Amino acid sequence: MPRTLLAQHVRFPLTRPFRIARGAKTEADVVTVAIGEDGETGCGEAVPYPRYGESPASALAAIEAVRDRIEGGAGRNELLSLLPAGAARNAVDCALWDLEAKLSRRDVASLIGRPAPGPVASALTVTIDDTDAMARTAAGLADMPLLKVKVDAAQPEAQIRAVREAAPHARLIVDPNESWDRELVEAMQPLLIDMHVDLLEQPVPAGSDEWLEGFAPAVPICADESIHVAEDLPTVARRYQAVNIKLDKTGGLTAALMLARAARERGLLLMTGCMVSSSLSIAPAMHVAMLSDFVDLDGPLWLREDRSGGVRQEGGLLHPPLDGFWGTS
Repeated sequence: MPRTLLAQHVRFPLTRPFRIARGAKTEADVVTVAIGEDGETGCGEAVPYPRYGESPASALAAIEAVRDRIEGGAGRNELLSLLPAGAARNAVDCALWDLEAKLSRRDVASLIGRPAPGPVASALTVTIDDTDAMARTAAGLADMPLLKVKVDAAQPEAQIRAVREAAPHARLIVDPNESWDRELVEAMQPLLIDMHVDLLEQPVPAGSDEWLEGFAPAVPICADESIHVAEDLPTVARRYQAVNIKLDKTGGLTAALMLARAARERGLLLMTGCMVSSSLSIAPAMHVAMLSDFVDLDGPLWLREDRSGGVRQEGGLLHPPLDGFWGTS
């Protein structure tokens, strides 16, 4: 039977607004791809991100432009040159992994040569709000092993203190989402030590981080918007101590694994992150999470209703989807 490709835009309403320094969202807009061959169907999902000039419409157009090549049998390695890194390539790449697992009767873990993903401590996010509300949210998560606190440049000290005082024992990631400048980063160093922060994620805008070369931070600084693929590492490794690997940035699991290996070779810490998405985005990312020092894959936990059989969270541990959900034969 000839190979077929179906791509579509799907919306998932959130249980509550997801607020970061860049704005707020009330629903997750994803693009899903289904590739059929010989009676099997492989599925993938991606989140087009406006920060990178993407939209569902642009991602669907990019996928349509390579439809003939994909339906003609192009594989994951060929896809790396057919589409640039980003959401469109991610959705197709993950669908191809899923399809390969089904056709070969082998799961993705065995195709990679790694153990199957298991439960992993994943950050639960405290989004930007007034400090009393952030403290209440953190208090409800105080027994969780890892929290991520979203902050802005208006009152980051108060925001971090509110979360830390409400959750004194959790490991803490602070994420300003590019909203700080050099002066604020430098001024916040003593507080980051006092508040026992484990990781500071992308405090300044990508493209305005040259000064980080030679800077000795109090806690490791993790590149997010500044890192997309392994080719970015020569510059990023001079400025950051960690990298946040997101499949929507790398353009799929294939390139994400390349980035993870290359970053480890340079001695960098690894973080696996995600956009607000369904479990179909998270299932392939869990293979990278197994290689990482920090994991932030709580995207589906913000959805009013996730895909059936997806990930579940218990006590701060994120459990993989049920067998047959993605990447298993």
